[in-house]
Amino acid sequence: MNSVPKVLELNRLADDRFAPHHPEDDPEGWNVVFSGQLLAQMIMAVDAVVEGALDVKSIQTIFSRAGTYDSPLELRTETTHGGRMFGSTTITAYQGDRLLSRGLALVSADEQDLVRHGPSAPNVPGPEEVEPDEAPLGFPGAERRTVPNRGAKGPDGAPRLDFWVRYPGGVPGVAAAQAILAWAQPGDLIGLAMRPHADVLSIEDAHATLSTGVIAHTIHFQERFDIGDWLLVTQTGTVASRGRVYGEGRVFDRGGRLVSTFSQDSMLKSATGGKL
Repeated sequence: MNSVPKVLELNRLADDRFAPHHPEDDPEGWNVVFSGQLLAQMIMAVDAVVEGALDVKSIQTIFSRAGTYDSPLELRTETTHGGRMFGSTTITAYQGDRLLSRGLALVSADEQDLVRHGPSAPNVPGPEEVEPDEAPLGFPGAERRTVPNRGAKGPDGAPRLDFWVRYPGGVPGVAAAQAILAWAQPGDLIGLAMRPHADVLSIEDAHATLSTGVIAHTIHFQERFDIGDWLLVTQTGTVASRGRVYGEGRVFDRGGRLVSTFSQDSMLKSATGGKL
């Protein structure tokens, strides 16, 4: 079992304030803090507040301003409710005096099942059958293997992307595993929504002729999981309209058990102010 990676370690400045670390390399090369990084570090801050006594059940985050890798970040927390079985914490990310994003996390304890059911994982090749690929927006050191089904569609006809992800060796603690998975979720949905419009748009035009960026992301964790074993992330670029993109995703373990769901609202518009 690996130790917790440095980028997930937090320096505690006060009971409710934390200083996270930037990754060693800028993952996109645009000097813009990746939304997945903030989600992961917010989860770690919540875990520090509850001292690991409860698991993060969900986190809903709004990204108001872009941060850069030129200056340190600070996470400030406020416990809105603290209970034995449930609790909630607000986490706000600052860079200097600029508020970048704010998340609201629900934490909970496990309880005995009264009933249980869940969806089935899609039938795709296993990770051993798929070639490794580069994932610049993945967690540093994580492995990713994208299923080569570029024309795949979800049940509603929206473009679909499937990939396997793991962090070899795993990490101690539920929160660190959740953080690494959270980091992997936001990076593909904008480009995925562009696929049906390849004659008009390309993800390579992002931050040039196109203004793109995640503006809200919600994660639910249905089960605990081992991030050291392969997880299947399947997602759809559900809707593109009014200069926005909405996408959804599910994460399954090797046994086909649903462990996480997520949804994302993003910006996709012309950088020049004209219509796409």
